[in-house]
Amino acid sequence: MKEVSGLKGWHEECGVFTAVGVPNAAEVTCLGLHALQHRGQESSGIVSSDERGEFHTHKGIGLVSEVFDDHAILELPGSMAIGHNRYSTTGSLTRENTQPLLVVYRGGSLALAHNGNLVNARELREGLEGSGSIFQTTLDTEIFLHLMARSRHDDPAEALIEAARQVRGAYAMVLLTSDHALAIRDPYGFRPLCLGRLGDGYVAASESCALDLVAAEFLRDVEPGELVRIDAHGLRSRRAFEAARPLRQCVFEHIYFSRPDSRVFGATVDRVRRAIGHRLAAEHPAEADVVIAVPDSSNSIALGYSEASGIRFELGLIRNHYVGRTFIQPQQRGRDSSVRVKFNPVREILADRRVVLVDDSIVRGTTSRKLVRMLKRNGARAVHFRIGSPPVRYPCFYGIDTPSRRELIGALKSPEEIREYLGADSIGYLSLAGLLACERDGTQFCHACFSGEYPIPVDPGLGKLAIEQMHRPGDVVGAP
Repeated sequence: MKEVSGLKGWHEECGVFTAVGVPNAAEVTCLGLHALQHRGQESSGIVSSDERGEFHTHKGIGLVSEVFDDHAILELPGSMAIGHNRYSTTGSLTRENTQPLLVVYRGGSLALAHNGNLVNARELREGLEGSGSIFQTTLDTEIFLHLMARSRHDDPAEALIEAARQVRGAYAMVLLTSDHALAIRDPYGFRPLCLGRLGDGYVAASESCALDLVAAEFLRDVEPGELVRIDAHGLRSRRAFEAARPLRQCVFEHIYFSRPDSRVFGATVDRVRRAIGHRLAAEHPAEADVVIAVPDSSNSIALGYSEASGIRFELGLIRNHYVGRTFIQPQQRGRDSSVRVKFNPVREILADRRVVLVDDSIVRGTTSRKLVRMLKRNGARAVHFRIGSPPVRYPCFYGIDTPSRRELIGALKSPEEIREYLGADSIGYLSLAGLLACERDGTQFCHACFSGEYPIPVDPGLGKLAIEQMHRPGDVVGAP
């Protein structure tokens, strides 16, 4: 279920977009950010560069439609721009922590937008501060800028590579200078980033759905470990790092985060989710009359389950897409909001029927429990809960804001205990082997949230406010 309200516990990481050599680049970037809104609803920002090499910025707290209007876009001239939608995986929600970050760099300005999370951010920041660096934010993203500032290289590309060699973790990043942009992915390929052509220029985005909205032609993914320079002469690629073997692309992009109309990690998200539904039906069949999804990200999985099982798919839950920002906040009070605000059951479909309820995952279980209760109150004779992923037992440290392990129901209870807690008549989780079999090459995916097998060693005590707890806001001034 695409949990814009924060009811579920999973939160999208961030979305990045850049346009180069494109008239009215900020307007194009704003459209791209609209398509990537599902990846972050807390804040949004755009930085543009005009023909004189001057930078212009506008960013704020809220959705893209709340931060940008026609006047704001007119104040962002130029044929190059980068943008960012944020959910805070590291650092709290303040305007200072809104990206892109814009700084005065050696020989000019540059702006940076980052999707991911650095697992060695705390130790790097402590070292930088110990040697005199002054930070403006509590973002791990800013560490890149400080490391670049200390580089012996004047070329931003060389300085970025030198900085990237010192960090550990996940990053899909775009960087803007006065005359070009850079796009880079970490060697493991945790987070997606793709390239497209738009007229005589180019765009890069976290997902291909953003390319579709701006009518750009999809070219390819930025490869893990690759750095791409985008300027008036086109695209120039270089190998910043050797790609990890195997890769560790985030499997949850296919399960939950990415839009079903996106092409991510070389596969259409809808295709993977349909395959998950097929496999789920084979592993956990049910005697039922209808299959319904927990909208929206579970729709394709439920359709796949219906196709494989022969049980009719129905729209038994209707989601309210227009809940205000009160229900988008990451604090616990937002998660405690009633599920009834987001979902309304269709009684005519549920009454006196055995229902297969399909969801992509269960995190805390509180929303799932309320949904089962809601279906039964509206006449469902039985509710068979089917989940298109294994039990979530471990938190993510690579760019997704997840609860601590003590809050994950999959880490605390057995499947039978979870079934009893939810009040479902049966429960079935997709096996890890079954999930990976739905990918073209399951060996290339990170599944640490299910298995605890972290490809990069992590600090178990690291949380999204770890850097902020080192220094409270207000203690930091100046620029890198």
